[in-house]
Amino acid sequence: MINKNSPIPLYYQLEEYIKALIEKGELKKGEALPAEREYAEKYQISRMTVRQAFTHLVNEGYLHRLQGKGTFVAERKIEQILKRLSSFTEDMEARGLTPGSKLIQFDIIPATSQIANQLSIQVDIPVYEIKRIRLADGLPMALETNYISANLIQGLTEAIVNQSLYAHIEGQLNLRIDTAQQVIESAIASKIEAEYLNINTGAPVMLIQQSTYLQDGTPVEFVNSVFRADRYKFIIQMKR
Repeated sequence: MINKNSPIPLYYQLEEYIKALIEKGELKKGEALPAEREYAEKYQISRMTVRQAFTHLVNEGYLHRLQGKGTFVAERKIEQILKRLSSFTEDMEARGLTPGSKLIQFDIIPATSQIANQLSIQVDIPVYEIKRIRLADGLPMALETNYISANLIQGLTEAIVNQSLYAHIEGQLNLRIDTAQQVIESAIASKIEAEYLNINTGAPVMLIQQSTYLQDGTPVEFVNSVFRADRYKFIIQMKR
């Protein structure tokens, strides 16, 4: 497995070997890996080489470390290609995962200046404030807060938002969702976010603000989302 005569760096050889075991299912999610010392002794390489391979695999999302407990095979990250506009439900179903939501808050509130600006409405116009935990196969992926004009999208209920908002807007209201703009930045989880997402306070997360528009350019929703960085990654396709 490790060829010391190869020009390929030893850490990279070990990294690719472990990665292949994970992808073939020989190392399963949640399974503990042998200690760095054991790998070093087995393949007659330095512990620094093993640590470098482990670190790269952690950064790529194949492994995760628990302080005082060891290194484990991680849950694979869900990849979302930022090429087309789709709902969370559509994304999960396309990957063969069961989408779900846990509704935390469903209110009608007067629009603040920020929300009014994003939705192109006047301050104090009624808007739905919908806070949900988004799930994939029952596991929390994101904490999402939607703001939608109650005058534009009438008759929303808790039952509707527990399914797919996009399916309701397009299928039941016959409105065409057309474009969206996202702003993505990195952050660390607050105590409340960590509790909702079942992660540690201070764990890395991705903050995403999205403004979504109908075909005629009317803003239909403004969304603040907190995604688990250990479970989700975005791929951007670009063409020159």
